[in-house]
Amino acid sequence: MKAINPANNELIKEYKEHTKEEVCQIIEVCHNEHLSWRNTTFGDRAKLMHKAADTLRENKEEYARTMTLEMGKIIAEARAEIEKCAWVCDFYADNAERFLQDEIIETDASKSFASFEPIGVVLAVMPWNFPFWQVLRFAAPALMAGNGGVLKHASNVPGCALAIEDVFHKAGFPENIFRTMLISSGKVADVIRNDHIKAVTLTGSEPAGMQVASLAGQMLKKTVLELGGSDPYIVLEDADIEACVETSVTARMINAGQSCIAAKRFIVVESVAKQFEEGHTRIMKSLKVGDPLSDDTQVAPMARTDLLEELDEQVRKSIKLGAKLLCGGKKADRPGTFYLPTVLSDVKKGMPVYNEETFGPVTAIIKVRNALEAVEVANDSEFGLGGSLWSQDLPKAESIARRIETGSVFINGMTKSDPRLPFGGIKKSGFGRELSHYGIKEFVNIKTIWIA
Repeated sequence: MKAINPANNELIKEYKEHTKEEVCQIIEVCHNEHLSWRNTTFGDRAKLMHKAADTLRENKEEYARTMTLEMGKIIAEARAEIEKCAWVCDFYADNAERFLQDEIIETDASKSFASFEPIGVVLAVMPWNFPFWQVLRFAAPALMAGNGGVLKHASNVPGCALAIEDVFHKAGFPENIFRTMLISSGKVADVIRNDHIKAVTLTGSEPAGMQVASLAGQMLKKTVLELGGSDPYIVLEDADIEACVETSVTARMINAGQSCIAAKRFIVVESVAKQFEEGHTRIMKSLKVGDPLSDDTQVAPMARTDLLEELDEQVRKSIKLGAKLLCGGKKADRPGTFYLPTVLSDVKKGMPVYNEETFGPVTAIIKVRNALEAVEVANDSEFGLGGSLWSQDLPKAESIARRIETGSVFINGMTKSDPRLPFGGIKKSGFGRELSHYGIKEFVNIKTIWIA
């Protein structure tokens, strides 16, 4: 298992994969640890989770650098990711007991209530693009609920995977309540089949989600899936175009565009399309491509060569089908897997950048006549993860937001995840929810207790 720096394609470090026997042992000791951990108090768990938050902040530069070296994220975004991970740890430390307190339900009994109890060891299959955040947003609620956790991280971020395990060790958690397994994707099936694994959460591609959900279903194990997205960014005729344009670049370019909830399809009403298009393209052209460890770099490399090649093919096919290239559209002339910020206009149904998820720094602008058509185009997708809507008529915007088929809609702001809000999608973007009180309740036994 190799960690390759995408900024220069040089080997960082090679890691030895865990054997089948070692994986079984990791799961076994996590299960055994959970048998004690589930009986600890919320107060005891909270103290440790707050320490995990402190550990993240105290080691922010080290963890951020590991992220940047392994998957290319610019260092400023990597630091922000660590801060967000600390936030989610503090959030669940402060709120888990309240979220999981008994829910009294009036019936004909003298007392009846729902109790929320841990279920055991949860397997997390996580991606590379937010290598700390997507793990911590699962681990913090799972551990606070009294569960154990084992992590199968993406193969290109083994250093991050081991660092996350070390966060919990440094914070004083029981040694085996959260463990990392360095294994290939082909070994995940055996992990799911293990009797000690009680549920699976996966963030990743649609094919990976289908495979994991299928196998977990055969084993009657619950899954939560957060898969791909092709989020609409809707600009109506009464939008604050200046604010909308400025936010649109961040919404598209965060993590070099490699985000499930990045804005990807920019659906713009014709009357303001030229103004939006010119402003967005001007800023995209001005962004600085460079060393992701430099604080003034604005465009990072893509995580892997195969991802760059796939994105480039989507762009080229779309141009061949009639999309208009306004900037970019090719690999940067420098070492590493850098793709230039790209804007395509006149995008139509049938083009790859309309129909498929584009996981990289590519904007697809789709012009529509009015709000009604904007909603139709927004919903004309296999995905339904997030979305953004821009209008100064807030009652109208709220009404339109309710008609968009997606897990979230942000009005006059970019789509983002927040520990206080439920996060997840519909359609081929997956099912289940993370974060908020909804997330912590995904992996508990909701038990009815009735007393005559």
